[in-house]
Amino acid sequence: MVLPIPSIGSGGELIVFLVLVIIGVIIIMLLATVIHFIIPIIAAAIIWFLTGSLLYAGIAFLVIAIIQLLARR
Repeated sequence: MVLPIPSIGSGGELIVFLVLVIIGVIIIMLLATVIHFIIPIIAAAIIWFLTGSLLYAGIAFLVIAIIQLLARR
């Protein structure tokens, strides 16, 4: 038995479409941000693995993220 999909109406479909587009743009922006932080995350993980210090890992993350930001400009 196949259940029919209820119709939202032309105005409702437009609203649902716009909401989905906005959610998609937000997800793409978040993924782009995470991609830019891959190198600092890897460096912080290596520092944390070698030293066991979250403080040093955080400092390494910040320093490399700032260097990466300045190099991009």
